[in-house]
Amino acid sequence: MLRVAVVGSGPSGVYTAQGLVQQDAAVLVDVLDRLPCPYGLVRYGVAPDHEKIKSLQGSLRTVLEHERVRFLGGVQVGGGGVPAARLRELYHAVVYCVGAATDRHLGIPGEDLPGSFSATAFVSWYSAHPDAAADGFVPGARSAVVIGVGNVAVDVTRILARGAAELSPTDMPQAALTALAASRVTDIHMVGRRGPSQARFTTKELRELGGLPDAEVIVDPRETALDPAWADPSGLPAAQRRNVEVLRDWAEHPVRGAARRIRPRFFLRPVEVLADGGRVGGVRFERTRPDGRGGVTGTGRFEEIGAQLVLRSVGYRGVPLEGLPFDAATGTVPHLAGRVVRGGVVAPGEYVAGWIKRGPTGVIGTNRPCAKETVASLLEDADVLARKEVPADPLAALRATGAEPVEWAGWRAIERAEAELGARLGRGGVVKLPDWESLLAAARTGA
Repeated sequence: MLRVAVVGSGPSGVYTAQGLVQQDAAVLVDVLDRLPCPYGLVRYGVAPDHEKIKSLQGSLRTVLEHERVRFLGGVQVGGGGVPAARLRELYHAVVYCVGAATDRHLGIPGEDLPGSFSATAFVSWYSAHPDAAADGFVPGARSAVVIGVGNVAVDVTRILARGAAELSPTDMPQAALTALAASRVTDIHMVGRRGPSQARFTTKELRELGGLPDAEVIVDPRETALDPAWADPSGLPAAQRRNVEVLRDWAEHPVRGAARRIRPRFFLRPVEVLADGGRVGGVRFERTRPDGRGGVTGTGRFEEIGAQLVLRSVGYRGVPLEGLPFDAATGTVPHLAGRVVRGGVVAPGEYVAGWIKRGPTGVIGTNRPCAKETVASLLEDADVLARKEVPADPLAALRATGAEPVEWAGWRAIERAEAELGARLGRGGVVKLPDWESLLAAARTGA
């Protein structure tokens, strides 16, 4: 049997495991994750009110319950955990599916002021990631600026604009729900440096903003008209055309005076996060205009938007993993069809899939063909890989490195504890455990 370690239990890792056991009956797969919980960004990145997307966990679960797949949570690879070199000794092959673990920065003055965060940090907080800062984010804020016009920006905007009654039935942790229920944020500005026809959100996500109770979307047609495609979007690709049509429809609606106002803004480039009493007080933007080549150029005119909360949503970025080569320019591991490349030479037995392979692009489904390519490369190498001597079962050797793996029974115990917490709180469903201590304590009851 070929023993393969897949590092990362998000979609790319699970699709890799699925491809391996479906295509070759002589493969055993251990799916390792730093966290005691599987599913990666499906658990910790998909917004709690997106139940349909979160239901993908069901199909990922089916793979992780396969008789030749084993989930081992709570196993850190590198960074003081299991060294990558040791992992290579324990398995015939290792596939790294570690995603893009950090966010991009704006590189402007004031970005690190209290009250200025990455959207990633905010998402981690309301998704109960055990590493999330327990900041609270919204206390004292009346106006928020979300910098970015992609789907993550839409997600955080929508969560800020939702009421407690809508969020209570979700799996949002209790502390985040309590904070958002007490939020006084009434204005949310979602700001992009280019025009509406170049925004990265999908139309389905965008339309959801217009259906929120007690909220309205306000679009200023004088600003959006700077986009050459605003007057006639018929020449745009279908996705961009639909986005412009939705925004045009909102621009024609009269302002209703709803309790919360969502303001999509365009052609504004952030140049400084402004301070007020040592915390965020607003953002200074430069007005931009189309440059005729698909980009924008500055106009030298500036505008300030007052805000006590700033969330930057300008993309993710991969980080180096100890023991692996890394291309700092792309934030990825150099590879050839998924095979890790060291110093221009393919490294036997090392592979990558997902964002650490191709960069943070695409949707969840994009990971399927990406994993398929890597699986094909690994199985082409199987005869050579199988010549290496490895332990019959690496679990004891992993424990000898100090790892304390949370196996599937431990994860099921966490699920039961979260269901019991939801029932105790009267929330009508599962409520996530928010910290390492409670997760590991629950996992131990299933050991």
